[in-house]
Amino acid sequence: MESIKKEVTNDPDPNPVVDFNNSEIAFNNKSDKELKKTAWLFKMMKNARLVQFGSVFGLWGVKLNLPFVKPIIRKTIFKQFCGGENLMDSQDAIDHLYRYNTLTILDFAAEGKSTEEELNSVSEELVRAIEMAAANESVPVVSVKVSALADNALMAKVQSNVSLTTGEERDFEALKTRIDTICGRAAELEVGVFIDAEESWIQITIDNLVYEMMEKYNKSKATVYQTYQLYRHDKLEEIYRDHKVALEKGYILGAKLVRGAYMEKEREVAHENGYPSPIHETKEDTDRDFNLGIKYCVENWETMASCCATHNVYSTQYQAELIAEMGIDRTHPHLNFSQLFGMSDFLTFNLADAGFNVAKYVPYGPVDVVIPYLIRRAQENSSVTGEMGRELEHVMKEMKRRGLA
Repeated sequence: MESIKKEVTNDPDPNPVVDFNNSEIAFNNKSDKELKKTAWLFKMMKNARLVQFGSVFGLWGVKLNLPFVKPIIRKTIFKQFCGGENLMDSQDAIDHLYRYNTLTILDFAAEGKSTEEELNSVSEELVRAIEMAAANESVPVVSVKVSALADNALMAKVQSNVSLTTGEERDFEALKTRIDTICGRAAELEVGVFIDAEESWIQITIDNLVYEMMEKYNKSKATVYQTYQLYRHDKLEEIYRDHKVALEKGYILGAKLVRGAYMEKEREVAHENGYPSPIHETKEDTDRDFNLGIKYCVENWETMASCCATHNVYSTQYQAELIAEMGIDRTHPHLNFSQLFGMSDFLTFNLADAGFNVAKYVPYGPVDVVIPYLIRRAQENSSVTGEMGRELEHVMKEMKRRGLA
């Protein structure tokens, strides 16, 4: 990891701290039957046309309440990528992960809500998730998506500094109350909160809420975490700036690092509205900033807490090597890794076996609530830049090792 050039090119390390090619450890948690089912599903998801048809069929089938659709979804893509339909239903997945030294980040996968009743219901569910997490040492963090707690149009209007109506001011105050209730309960019960990053036209509104919550609740430990999307060309400097502000104000910065999830959408909206895209022009630029972000977080581990949330092998190995080289306790709560439930098991379980803090993001919720999340997972992984090929390669390697293929 000597040079920034290597960080950009993602060259493999000849003597890695963690061997991510160990398929026996990666899939030790799966029976032969489960492994075969995973291989079958990943093969199906490599077919873009099949995924497109399945997405439309699944979405409309759920909307029309066709009786056979939900059972099919539950037994296939839902079972692979979600913990359960509610918190109690997710306990088996949580316990199963913990048996293999892997933690859980609970993620209620609701999105796109707008009525006050719906928004309050999501807020109440997140508080219940925090209370469940407090009762499970295997669940240190709950994920929060602000767009599930407020109308997106309202957040965009707040960001644009346009005067709000009396009703909009009331609604925005209600959002702040929801966020404060969630973060306050988390601080009280010593549970972490990862607040997701979203589209740039609502991100500043989210940022300001997160900064306020960190200053209020991160005095003695990191409870609230900001999410930095490093595919944006301004976010690396923002990490540096936010850490400086946290030091000056006397709180611990919580930083979750991701590459980003809205690239095409961001570029399209920027083009349509005639402003420069906030997204890096190349993947290499994104990789460079992500790895520099990792480096900064690890080097400043005593005064900030971070999570390397990626499926990128190089970046994951890079953080592991930095921790090892600096002689930091691999289980220190300020240094974490995470991957999505149902994906990149070769990263997760090999990290866990090597003694690092690693968690799975475990979405949960009724099928009709999580269907947009599941469709997005399927479409992302069937695309040219998707990961199904690599995922399937690791699964097939283990099947061959077991004599199943």
